[in-house]
Amino acid sequence: MPELPEVETVRRGLQPAMQDQKIICAEVNRPDLRWPFPPNMAQRLTGARVLRLWRRSKYILLDLDTQETLIVHLGMSGRMLVSGQQIGEFYQEHPAPEKHDHVVFHMENDTRVTFNDARRFGAMDLAPTAVVETHKMLASLGPEPLSNHLDDSYLAAALEGRNTPIKTALLDQRLIAGLGNIYVCEVLFRAKISPMRKAKNLSKMQVGTLVPIIRTVLEEAIEAGGSSLKDYRQTGGELGYFQHSFHVYDRESQSCKHVGCGGIIARVSQSGRSSFYCPTCQR
Repeated sequence: MPELPEVETVRRGLQPAMQDQKIICAEVNRPDLRWPFPPNMAQRLTGARVLRLWRRSKYILLDLDTQETLIVHLGMSGRMLVSGQQIGEFYQEHPAPEKHDHVVFHMENDTRVTFNDARRFGAMDLAPTAVVETHKMLASLGPEPLSNHLDDSYLAAALEGRNTPIKTALLDQRLIAGLGNIYVCEVLFRAKISPMRKAKNLSKMQVGTLVPIIRTVLEEAIEAGGSSLKDYRQTGGELGYFQHSFHVYDRESQSCKHVGCGGIIARVSQSGRSSFYCPTCQR
């Protein structure tokens, strides 16, 4: 599933095609994805102008001049592809329609934004803009990891007394919004903290190292366009490249990249997810 860097990369790719543009026509080619679409979604989107395009956790949000906000979740395989866009000297032609093109936005600037989702685990909903953050998909989310709301004091208080492994705690979207399996593995490796370590047992110094490392890993991943492992693509169809910079994720049985460590990367299962770590230097 795309994590924060992938979703942020998609948001940035959509911005020049959709920001301040009117949706001339919205095609909705099926009644649902993971859940049913809201009633009359095509009619409610057609003619609306996108005033703001932003991200909350792993959700993309489009504030419309109709006082509604479109909430988009990419799910496991969802992709939002932009065509008909002029980028420098290059022009992206509109591709032929595909089987899994479930929602298509025809914009007034002649670009087309297509939501393609082969597995149909994605989701879209409409909510009043004024209260969108109270929507059931957003209401319980924790602070954004790249915002000032996440700091050492907050994280120390959030982890205090937690008997769960630190890996599980950092994946809890109520604690921090947007972190997923790949980037938590990378963060814990750089912090030299075992994913099995109980959250409540981290020292003040260890907690203090986590916040800047979280920010650094996410910023590096966004700069690389995210990580493409299976279905993820950027809005122009390009792959992300952060997977070439993994220090630990998906590197089972390979040598640890910490200088002088000499350990071998191991994989364990935690809550149904694979955790990759170095048993030698992650304690």
